[in-house]
Amino acid sequence: MKEGIHPNYYQATVTCNCGNTFVTGSTKQEIHVEVCSKCHSFYTGQQKAGAARGRVEKFNRKYGMNAEA
Repeated sequence: MKEGIHPNYYQATVTCNCGNTFVTGSTKQEIHVEVCSKCHSFYTGQQKAGAARGRVEKFNRKYGMNAEA
């Protein structure tokens, strides 16, 4: 590797809007993100339930089924 052409590498602290923090390697010392694995719907399991609920409702509308039945 040539000397002096590569950026400095730091142990960066990543801070999410939800308050979660973790450490990773980066060329920046601090990183701020909007979503992380603690608050993203894919990792919390909320996405699957919402998507399944939407498919069930679409099926019921398509075939004219009542929720009461």
